[in-house]
This record gives sequence, C-alpha cells and structure tokens, in this order.
Amino acid sequence: MNISRENLGELDLLIKIEVAESDYAEQVSKQLKEYQKKASVPGFRKGMAPMGLIQRIYKSSIVADQVQNILGESLYKYLDDEKLDIIGSPLSNDEKTGKPDFEKDKDFVFYFDAALMPQVNLSWDKVNAPLYQIKVNPKDIDRQVEEICQRYGSFETPETVGEKDFVYGKAEELDKDGNVKEGGVSTFTSFDLSTVKNSEDILPLFVGKKAEEKVVFNAAKAFSAADIEKNFHIDAAAAKKFKSDVQFTISGCSHITPHEINDELFAKVFPGETVKDVAAFRKMLGKELEKSYNEQADILYVNEVRKQLIENFDAPMPEAFLKRWILSRGEKDLTPETLDAEWNEKYLPSLKWEIVDVALNKISSIEPTQNEIVDYIKDILSKNDVAKEGEDKKAQDERLEQSARTIAKDRQNVQQIVDRLTVQKTCKLFKEQLKPEGEKVTIKEFAEKVK
Repeated sequence: MNISRENLGELDLLIKIEVAESDYAEQVSKQLKEYQKKASVPGFRKGMAPMGLIQRIYKSSIVADQVQNILGESLYKYLDDEKLDIIGSPLSNDEKTGKPDFEKDKDFVFYFDAALMPQVNLSWDKVNAPLYQIKVNPKDIDRQVEEICQRYGSFETPETVGEKDFVYGKAEELDKDGNVKEGGVSTFTSFDLSTVKNSEDILPLFVGKKAEEKVVFNAAKAFSAADIEKNFHIDAAAAKKFKSDVQFTISGCSHITPHEINDELFAKVFPGETVKDVAAFRKMLGKELEKSYNEQADILYVNEVRKQLIENFDAPMPEAFLKRWILSRGEKDLTPETLDAEWNEKYLPSLKWEIVDVALNKISSIEPTQNEIVDYIKDILSKNDVAKEGEDKKAQDERLEQSARTIAKDRQNVQQIVDRLTVQKTCKLFKEQLKPEGEKVTIKEFAEKVK
C-alpha cells in the first residue's frame, strides 16, 4: 500500500491511496474459509461447498469490505503520522477514483479531498472587551434574604385569596360589551399577585375571593407586556397590543409563609457550614451572590472576547471543501442553495469559532480533562454528603470519587459542567493574554449592561 498527497492550493489537499492485492489477500482468504465452514449452499451439505463456488458467491463483497477497512485505518493513520491538522473530515473524490470493480480488479487506487486547518493569528491587540466585577450592596442581600425566606417557607392553600397570594384559574378575553370574546384569548394560567401593577385598584378585586368566583380587570393595567405574554400564553407582538379586559375565574390560590431567619434556615441554606448569626448569614449570602454574578460576568467577557477575535479573523478558508463537507453530513433540509444563503451568517462564524478554539488550545488547553470533570462533580457531591455510620474520611472520599466517576462517564449528563469548566479555563487564558482592568459595577448596573 502506498499513500501520497498533492497540495492543490494553500489549504486544499488531494490524498492518493494505492491498495495492492497483497494488502488484503490474507484477510480475504481467512474470511472465505470461515464462510465455507458456515455456508449453506443448495446441493451441498453445510460446510461442504467447494471453495471455488464460495469465491464466486462471496469474494467480491469480502474484498470490498476489506479494502474499505484498509482505507479507513490507513487514511487516518497517515494524517496522524504526517501530523496534518485538517478541518472537517476527508471526502471521497469519486470523480478521480471512478467505480472500483471488486470482482475483476486486484489493485485499486482511491482519491480523497481534504483541507488543512487555517492558521489564524489571534489579534489580541485588537480586543477591547470589558471585564465587569460585581459589587454586592446591602439592598441586594436584603432581596436575597427575602427570596430565600420565601423559597424555604411553608406552603398553604387558603380558601380565600390574600394580597400576596399566588392565584390560578381560567382567563378569558372580553369584548367591548363585557362578554367573552369569540376567538379571543382563553387559557388556564397562574400569577403572583405581587407582580400586579396598579395594586391599589386591582388587588382589592382579588382579595377575599374564593374558588369559582370571577374577577374582571384590564390586562394592560395589571401587567407589563412581558407578563401578559407569559401569563396569557401569547406572542410578544400580540402582548404589546393586548389592551382588553379579562375575566378571571379563580380555581384556587396558594400562599407561602416566609421562613423565619433563624438557625434552622441557616442550616438549610448552608448545610455543613457553621453560621452563628444573621450578620454571618448575610455575609455568606453576599459572597455567594458575588460569585454567581461574577461567573455571569466571566461568561459575558469570554463571549465578547471570542466575538472580537472572530471579527478580526483574517485567515483564508477552504470554502468550497467546507461546503461539500457540511452537505455530506446529511443535515435535514439543507440544500446547496440554503447553505449558500446562510453561509456568512450561520456556518462561517461557527467554523471560525472552531478554528479559534484550535488556536486557543495550542496556547493552553481549554478542554476540560476527565479528572477535572470528576473533581468538579465530587466537590458538588461532598457539599451535601454525610459520612455513613463507621465510615472514615478516606472511605468517604473514595466513595465520592467512585460516584463522581460513574456520573462523569455519560458526557450528555454532565454537558453543563463541561461548558462551565470550558468557560472558566477560557476566561483564565483570556485574562492572561489581555490582562484586563476590572470595572466594578453593581448588580443593577451589570443587568443594564447585559441588556
């Protein structure tokens, strides 16, 4: 067998693979003997058909299979041995190869098209992305404490509606005469009365009502357009124009009594931690908030840096090959015409993203290792794990390690962890390359900048 390549341009390659009879003859002979032992051929007892007949029946298909196996193994071994960093996958060049005759021919020649990965120079000097550092203030912690008290509060279903209750029932759009509008909005929904606008006018309509009672109110006066879209299950454009009165038939309501701020709450929110008083509780909540928002800020920073690196991407692309390769993957409903129409907006940016990733990994690996994934899962498990009776620290650690490795085997289940670790490693690399000065902002300011 002989493999060679021809450079057709800066990035395009033509790979030639010559397969001789000696490359596959031994395997074909072995397989024919196995077929002879098992074959049931009319006129002969099982396993007694002459080899000549077996060859006439099976040899061409066995040769085809063996040659295909050789092609697959040798092609990728060649790319690896030659250290050819290709983009996509090699594609058979059927025009140059022609149609092999596995019945008559003994030696074969196959041609494959491939393309080298573009060598991109990352334009760090052209990147100007802000890195926000979130500073939590006491009001942010107040809101967090209130939310946690609600989350861990006691759930009740009172008979009558209170002004801070969650109500559910059927909403029906009314016409100008106050009748249920034919073809209008009609849906079962639920909402928190604390989200209602103009509460001094609308809340009294609900308070004290029971199941099966009706309340009529104007949707636009009660809710923002976003809440109308969510509560009445209509699209955003229709929600902005929705000004009708609504008849709401109450099915029931629920009420949460907030949890008291005490040792029991501290233990629920921070299991395994020692929280002595409210001040310590608030301090820990503040740290958790800052950590959470700074993770979001890092994601924003990574995305913005990537965007700018891709915008300044100046490497040539093997466009004709890449379009062939994308079409070969059999993406549903994708035609050459659709691919051309969506190339610049959808496919080219995605390919550039992949190429930038390759360039970044050459500086420092941003792909999470299996051990890093396991360690991350193990850390999560350990926060809520209690040692079994008679189990020492070493045994507990080994048990958690085994559990984490079992979970990490299924990449689909841990994709969010993989994504998070990738962002962390990418952010670390970007900070090392760009050395950004962090811009301190409040949570409110950060939300505005993200918007």
